[in-house]
Amino acid sequence: MIKRQKGCNDIYGKEAKVWKYIDQVIDALMEKYNYNYIRTPIIEATELFHRGVGETTDIVTKESYDFEDKGGRKITLRPEGTAGVVRSFIENKMYGDPTQPVKVYYNGTMYRYERPQSGRDRELTQFGMEILGSDDPLSDAEIISAAVNLYKILGLKEIKVNLNTLGDNESRNNYREALIKHFKPHIKDFCEDCRERLEKNPLRILDCKVDKDNEILKNAPKTLDYLNEDSQKRFDKVKEYLDIMQIDYEINPSIVRGLDYYNHTVFEIEAKVEGFGSNNVIGAGGRYNGLVNQLDGPETPCVGFATGIGRVAMALELEKINLPINNSIDLFLMYVNEDEKKYAAYLTQELRLSGFIVDTEYTDRSLKAQFKQADRLNAKFTCVLNSEDLDNNEVKIKNNKTKEEEIISLDALLYYLDEKINTEFSDEYDYCDCEDDCNCHHDHEEKHECCGKHHCHKEEE
Repeated sequence: MIKRQKGCNDIYGKEAKVWKYIDQVIDALMEKYNYNYIRTPIIEATELFHRGVGETTDIVTKESYDFEDKGGRKITLRPEGTAGVVRSFIENKMYGDPTQPVKVYYNGTMYRYERPQSGRDRELTQFGMEILGSDDPLSDAEIISAAVNLYKILGLKEIKVNLNTLGDNESRNNYREALIKHFKPHIKDFCEDCRERLEKNPLRILDCKVDKDNEILKNAPKTLDYLNEDSQKRFDKVKEYLDIMQIDYEINPSIVRGLDYYNHTVFEIEAKVEGFGSNNVIGAGGRYNGLVNQLDGPETPCVGFATGIGRVAMALELEKINLPINNSIDLFLMYVNEDEKKYAAYLTQELRLSGFIVDTEYTDRSLKAQFKQADRLNAKFTCVLNSEDLDNNEVKIKNNKTKEEEIISLDALLYYLDEKINTEFSDEYDYCDCEDDCNCHHDHEEKHECCGKHHCHKEEE
């Protein structure tokens, strides 16, 4: 038997519905923030990631899937989304679009050759958003706010933003020299990777998982001590806008991120989820003002964020968050003979095109087995097509909630189903358990802004 590759997963059944729900929330949120969807190829020229992500990053040196195609071209399966978006921005001359900045989001598959572990796979799905063409600190705050709001809408409660800045190139270079001076006398006590990083990119030492408990690393210089005046003012503006947006954050000077292209704002977002282990970072991002120019485009300031969909789904499962996922169908059509089956084929088509979720029998099971199938599908209504009823232009409908049966004219079936589903099944919401003071004062038909779920404000029941 051929099996799936290590570090890759089949997503199906209930889990697939969770993933699709997350996708729907992302699409709805991005529409509110006025971001446009972008889809870039899974395969790109290897040079894109070596030049863009950085020769010293683990993604390039250890984790990228590189190969030559039949034409001898060096190809890489994309390990992250930003470099491909920037390549598309340059190649399609989006910088010339009069509508600036360019605000896009992606939601696609990435590949990294790393040791598979909980929440980290070789094939991963990543959602990311980018603002290309704005150096305004407000755009940094917007990216962070959108990320935080996504997690809150999905129902995650304890979200923490760890915020830092690397400053501009001058500040970053000053900090780089300070790190080299700090680590050089002790570098022999660090792992082989860190020894190689010292001259190439000493900031990467701060991300080392092997030496994370080394006192020399813990006492390393902090980025905030090497900011020039302009960088400090810019960082203060980012914090000011976050305060205005009421986005809680904590300054964490140890946040440097693992990619070479970052400057100024960098951040990581944690979710306090029991079972996540020591690494509870669920998403991260920052500003990368030099990347477009580095990839042969014009000078363009950019900022972005990314999160793994699998890791988000894992957090929702561990937190036991009940998502408002539809696990039912509106109607299950049953039949016994061939003429009734043909009418079932016709009626399912008509009802589906009218907006109803309808299914029928496909394996010639007995009527008793068809009823069991209807129960497995959580059908709101069932209908046994009967030739005599059909000759009278009627069908018998059973409401599986009230167990009542009614004879309905076929001409009135659409109206009947629409009315019943919108009245008798309208309360089948997934109500949230927000605090009473969550500032959402809607009636029970609407959704909470804080979590995206419905809440019942009817009289005590």
